[in-house]
Amino acid sequence: MEKFVRQEGLVAPMDRANVDTDAIIPKQYLKSIKRTGYGPNLFDEWRYLDHGEPGMDHSKRPLNPDFVLNQPRYRGATVLLARENFGCGSSREHAPWALLQYGFQAVIAPSFADIFYNNSLKNGLLLIRLDAKTVDRLFKDAQGIEGYRLAVDLEAQTVTAPGGEGFKFDIDPFAKHSLLNGLDEIGLTLKHADQIRVFEAKHRERQPWLF
Repeated sequence: MEKFVRQEGLVAPMDRANVDTDAIIPKQYLKSIKRTGYGPNLFDEWRYLDHGEPGMDHSKRPLNPDFVLNQPRYRGATVLLARENFGCGSSREHAPWALLQYGFQAVIAPSFADIFYNNSLKNGLLLIRLDAKTVDRLFKDAQGIEGYRLAVDLEAQTVTAPGGEGFKFDIDPFAKHSLLNGLDEIGLTLKHADQIRVFEAKHRERQPWLF
């Protein structure tokens, strides 16, 4: 997965609480076991005016003009601002895949569903918990100031607003290390590839009848 160290990006405010994973990526798109191609279907039922199905030409589907991500001022946003309990509902890695493939690199909210939180960090999507009062302030600014941007520094564990005001956030040290170095669980395992090969060779020598 891609490293996350520091990024400054346009903010899109999604002013809804309890956004579940079926809203993030609807169930009909879970048929594929590929890890790519989910960006066009992020928030599919809110983003489009028709019903979506796999294999459709999404460039020809009618857009919902009232949905926040369809507003021109938020085009190209890389930071999603959300309300409490974002990512609740069923477990599916497709949800962080869709957010990442749309272009988001970080999501800021007062709270996240636990399974979604862990799935996101393991797939390279940084989730940041800030207190509700701070999130309220960020929503006010993001909605009121066109082109509103935030700088996210994972090493320093800060979110910095225009003007220099910073907000600290907490993150598990192991998850932070993995994100900073672009290491998912497979990548972490492959760091021990030499030791694994030595073990396999010894195992083959001791018990050749198994091979």
